[in-house]
Amino acid sequence: MILVTGATGNVGREVVNLLLASGEKVVAVTRHPATAVLPEGTHVVGGDPTRPHTLVEVLRGIETIFISPRALGDATAGAATAELLKLAAEQGVQRVVALSAVTVEYGGGYQRFADAFRAVEDAVRASGLQWTILRCADFASNALAWAPQIRHASVVRGVYGDGATATIHERDIAAVSARVLVNAEYAGRSYALTGPQSLTQRAKLHIISEAIGKDVPWVEVAPEQFRQAMLAQGLPEDVPDRVIGYWVDRVQQPGPSTDTVEQILGRPALTFAQWAAEHAVAFRS
Repeated sequence: MILVTGATGNVGREVVNLLLASGEKVVAVTRHPATAVLPEGTHVVGGDPTRPHTLVEVLRGIETIFISPRALGDATAGAATAELLKLAAEQGVQRVVALSAVTVEYGGGYQRFADAFRAVEDAVRASGLQWTILRCADFASNALAWAPQIRHASVVRGVYGDGATATIHERDIAAVSARVLVNAEYAGRSYALTGPQSLTQRAKLHIISEAIGKDVPWVEVAPEQFRQAMLAQGLPEDVPDRVIGYWVDRVQQPGPSTDTVEQILGRPALTFAQWAAEHAVAFRS
């Protein structure tokens, strides 16, 4: 059996779908099992991965664990991962697959955010389990943060529009994760997962404009103005810090591009244009 943390997230939900479709037995951990709405055949259990002791009973009979750092608390995910995997090893779990970020390998953004992912990686390697680490580029779904501006003002006001990354479609992350979870040949390795094409933020917005049939301009604003606007929406301070710190570095040095998705899946990685077409309704008025 495979235990999936973050089972109701963008990646985790699709991982569950793919594993079930391939005939695997899946245990999905969620804090809110009554509202999880996961596919028939999923063994949904209530638990809080940030408090691993709540999952001791769930771990019995599990062979492989999928770690989503966000489900384990982001900044505290390293300690939570170490505790969870210690309990897992005691219950006979054999393997772990963990999501991480390309910033661990390639840098970018404020160091404390990369350090949080590095702590998860360190815990995974020290666990004594067979491990695989998937370092992901920025998710295509991050562009959904522009949706309210596009719908209501037909403009995006942002910072560092010339910053470039090879944004990855979340379905590709899930597909690679599902493949690795059931195949031990990937054990003992870290993989950098990116989309197929490096694009600036301005270029991504242009692709969304084409997908919705409406020209949406990018308006560059000062970082402090951007920060205050995000805080005014009630977002915690680490959110603008993540965005500003990451994109200023991506202007100076574009994010990495790899063909790892194609190597593992045997097909090209999905493009940002494909993602935009699939999510066009979210950006329409």
